[in-house]
Amino acid sequence: MHELDLLPNIGLAIVAATFFGLLAKILKQPLLLAYLAAGIALGPRMGFGLIEDEASIILIAEIGLILLLFIIGLEIDLKRLLSAGRTLLVSGLSQFPICVAMGSGFFVLLGFKMGGDRFDALYLAVAMALSSTMIVVKILYDKFELSTLPGRITLGILVFQDIWAILFLALQPNLLNPGASILLLSLAKGAGLVAFSLLMSRYVLPHVFTVIAKVPELLLVTAIAWCFLISGIAEQMGLSMEMGALVAGVSLSTFPYNVDVIAKVINIRDFFVTLFFVGLGLQIPMPTASLLGYAFVASFFLVATRFFSIFPILFSLGNGLRASLIPSVNLSQMSEFSLVIASIGLSLKHIDPQVVGILTFVFAITSVASTYMIQYNHEIQQKMAPVLQRLGCRDIDRETAGDEEAGRPKEIVFLGFFREASSIFHELEVLGNGEDLALTEKILVVDFNPLVHSELNKRGVSCTYGDISSADTLKHAHIDGAKTLVCTIPDSILRGTTNEKLLLMSRRLCPGSRVIVTANDLQTAMRLYEQGADFVFIPRIHSARQAARIISSSLREDLERYREAEMTNLRERNEILG
Repeated sequence: MHELDLLPNIGLAIVAATFFGLLAKILKQPLLLAYLAAGIALGPRMGFGLIEDEASIILIAEIGLILLLFIIGLEIDLKRLLSAGRTLLVSGLSQFPICVAMGSGFFVLLGFKMGGDRFDALYLAVAMALSSTMIVVKILYDKFELSTLPGRITLGILVFQDIWAILFLALQPNLLNPGASILLLSLAKGAGLVAFSLLMSRYVLPHVFTVIAKVPELLLVTAIAWCFLISGIAEQMGLSMEMGALVAGVSLSTFPYNVDVIAKVINIRDFFVTLFFVGLGLQIPMPTASLLGYAFVASFFLVATRFFSIFPILFSLGNGLRASLIPSVNLSQMSEFSLVIASIGLSLKHIDPQVVGILTFVFAITSVASTYMIQYNHEIQQKMAPVLQRLGCRDIDRETAGDEEAGRPKEIVFLGFFREASSIFHELEVLGNGEDLALTEKILVVDFNPLVHSELNKRGVSCTYGDISSADTLKHAHIDGAKTLVCTIPDSILRGTTNEKLLLMSRRLCPGSRVIVTANDLQTAMRLYEQGADFVFIPRIHSARQAARIISSSLREDLERYREAEMTNLRERNEILG
């Protein structure tokens, strides 16, 4: 390596990454694609050849790789993983091995090697089995879907994928000697490293961090030192340093300081990770027709395997078509972690450089495609659900216990059931205990979350499964006899409809009812009142108790006095951010 070239090369990499990053931001594409594009543009294979000494970037990028895996480990919540419900445990434990099994057979049939001194098919299968945490979390966060049932299932499967990746990293150095005893020894070493790290984090590290917690700079240095200490131990044990970094992060994940550590390490990590992906872009070979063909075939295969490995399991566990299909759509892309594993495999001479090229193009194709697939996941689900129903996959809308009672009109109908509805329902239960013992018996909930159905059925509350944006669903639920229709879900959470559309639909289907809808801003609230809403629930202004009392009152009187008072109040409010 030419030492004098190091700083200019790093400078070129950062400048190019910034340019392509700004371009990706404008096009609303993942930044990692921009960094790969920067490497391609700078490299000698497809670019301008401005960086010829790839080693000068790759050496520095290895530090970023270790820090990246350290951060991933820090963000794995072991306590939440251990307390995960049956749905998350079964789907998380089964998705990865099912995908690897299907992928191994598929890529062997395509002619990729498996065994001897090459494991091209295995690496392709493992890479295809992992999804991108960065892409999925970013888009679901922007769509306010992280806390929904499909969002929680998606995140749970992503966490289990990280655990599976740790196991593969433990086996990776010894794949050239795949004897049962050697592989078992690798797993034993990995388990020993995890046990040692967890014991240290339980009995030693708390005392260390308590002493240095008040010195922010020392906290950062100590955390990074712990990362490289465990990475070094892993290397001495014959494991990979990358696995050691991941284990180091996991061992600190339950610390009260982990959020502070992540906040401090993340900026350093981002610098080095940028260089890692630029360096990876430098190594991408000139695409041939066969390489691009393999990449497109592999991309279609990845999307198909997500469906076949996730949907049947979630559906068989009683989650319904919606909650079973949407996680399959959300996870239909390849992980940046897959490129890390492939990079390690290339350095160990387990795979041909062509495999890294194929995976890089698969990452690019599926990242771009999944950006739109996740954005329109509900629309995709609505298109696929009727097809699956015709194939015999019966949804749970006619199988829930509460559906038998839904044929008899209820006085109060909740259109959707989320956090605000949960708080209001609690207040209605309290009101019922004090005033009307049968108040909750007058409620029907229309929602497509099976967990909501399960809990409400335990409390004797009628439920019907379905999409509240569908007029057919509401007709099937017999809402026409309701005195009060309530939607407490803001437009930012609703999918396929809005409070205004629900208001107009309710007026058409149930003209004599009182309609209560929700708004987050004052202008929307006034527009809903002008459209004929009897009451507009604004969560940052009205309490759940207040909303519950108004719902209770709506059974005995019209809400005109509340409506007039609220409209007057809204006109008089002069908020900075209305």
